[in-house]
Amino acid sequence: MTVELDLEPVFAHIEAQRDTFIARLFEYLRMPSISAHGIGIGEVADFLLARLQALGMEASLMPTAGWPMVLGRHMERPGAPTVLFYGHYDVQPPDPVEAWVTPPFEPVIRAGRIYARGVGDNKGQHFAQLLAIESLLAVHRQLPCNVIVLLEGEEEVGSPHIGDFIRQHRTLLPADVVVTADGPVHESGRACILFGVRGIVSFELRARGANRDLHSGNWGGVAPNPLWTLVHLLATMKGPDGAITIDGFYDNVLPPTALERAALDALPVDIDRVKAELGLADFDVPRDRAFYDRLSLWPTLTINGIHGGYGGPGSKTVLPHEAVAKCDIRLVEAQSVEEIFAKVESHVRRHAPNVEVVRQGGMEPSKTPLESHFVDPLRRAIAAGQSEEPLLIPAMGGSLPDYVFTKILGVPAFVTPYANADEANHAPNENLEVDRFIKGIRTGAAVLAHLGAMARG
Repeated sequence: MTVELDLEPVFAHIEAQRDTFIARLFEYLRMPSISAHGIGIGEVADFLLARLQALGMEASLMPTAGWPMVLGRHMERPGAPTVLFYGHYDVQPPDPVEAWVTPPFEPVIRAGRIYARGVGDNKGQHFAQLLAIESLLAVHRQLPCNVIVLLEGEEEVGSPHIGDFIRQHRTLLPADVVVTADGPVHESGRACILFGVRGIVSFELRARGANRDLHSGNWGGVAPNPLWTLVHLLATMKGPDGAITIDGFYDNVLPPTALERAALDALPVDIDRVKAELGLADFDVPRDRAFYDRLSLWPTLTINGIHGGYGGPGSKTVLPHEAVAKCDIRLVEAQSVEEIFAKVESHVRRHAPNVEVVRQGGMEPSKTPLESHFVDPLRRAIAAGQSEEPLLIPAMGGSLPDYVFTKILGVPAFVTPYANADEANHAPNENLEVDRFIKGIRTGAAVLAHLGAMARG
């Protein structure tokens, strides 16, 4: 049975509770939860458990091999759609702390923005979803659909255990659709719906020479130089035209569908402004590739850093005994982590067999078709909550663990960001516009109302 709820009194309630909701968000933001350092994770998980229980949810902390998942379920509408809200309660380390105008875990409002670590990524956004649930219940005493809330404690360290968790507990997660509020809105400030994310593989290339650093005059030309070994190897992996030359790399790169092509072509971008802000004379090769095609349709190979030998002031005529290149590859839908790792390893064996490839983790790409029947209610919900029609973005350039929903649970997954485009997530002075936080609560309520009005199936 579907239920249609009037959103106007819900929006009025949210506005009336504006100051209270901001104060409650501040309480949350004051609690560090740094997964990389293990700081505050247990306390914040307990805090969220209490919040879900206060909403009348069947809630529990679910152990993993790492930090726990916080799971809440409100399953009181048999036959109605089930919406899963995903978020993550862990945050990035605040370093460099000295670059913050105010302390990272003492939230403040300046010029209409809340400044605190995690406010945009992702505490402010998933807390808005919880307040949306609360507001619907406060006004209507019921939810228009079934709701599952899943909050992860390891997203900022690559979500290493969420895949196993989803496989083990899929019976607790009978979702029809997944909605994540994370990341920034479009750079123009427009609301948007993202239908996918790129995946990632990270690895090191390690080359070794002698058993110690050597004098470059006494031993240059005799002992191999591991840095040159890596330079030559890396040059075989990507050409000057921008093409990645690892055999078979593009085998599973698919062209856009007609709807994806139209959506990408409709995205606004000021190329000259972007170049000016980044201090660039031009974009990377190939020069004729469209801006959003680069981020949605194409994989990348990035050298994150090369390390070896002497890097201090002045000169030191040293022949290094080892060198390391840190790299990542962003994957597009239909590529896979195992496929690309295997192709990298095969390439290295052929071109530099003495170089070691060290796998450092990966995350699969994910994409939901623009043809999904959930798109229209989501568009109408965002238009209601944010007073503007959203842009449709086939895939974002970064990575989230959406694959666990699309490829393990087998359900469509969407990202509906609430944060401003300049939120400075992962950087000092992370921030979220107050109005966007409030619109996020409105949007979360509208998403549940519009999805709840759908017939299941």
